[in-house]
Amino acid sequence: MPDGIVMRIHRVRAEFVVAACDAELIGQDLPVGPTGHKVKVTSFFYGERPVSREELVWALKRATVVNLLGSRAVALAVDEGLLEPGGAGSLGGVPHAEIFTIPDP
Repeated sequence: MPDGIVMRIHRVRAEFVVAACDAELIGQDLPVGPTGHKVKVTSFFYGERPVSREELVWALKRATVVNLLGSRAVALAVDEGLLEPGGAGSLGGVPHAEIFTIPDP
C-alpha cells in the first residue's frame, strides 16, 4: 500500500516530527478555504524519497507529531491503528491528518 509515499523526519527540539504524503502530491497547490488561498505541498516538508511500509510504520510509531497527506498515507495510519477510521479531515479535498502524542505528566 505505501507505494508512492514519501516521508521526511524533522527533529525540532524534543519533537520527532514525521511528515508523509502520497508522492504525486508533491508540487501541487491545494486550495484552502473560500478565500482562494493555496498551500504548496513541498518536498522540503514531506520529503522526496519513497519509503517502504516497514520504514514508514517504524517512524510513525516513534513520532511525537505526525502530518499525513493523501489517501494512501492516511489509510496506512488507519490500517496500523494509529488513526481512527474517519479521523482524517481534508486539505483542498485531499485526506489530511495530524497525530500528536501527549506525554504522561
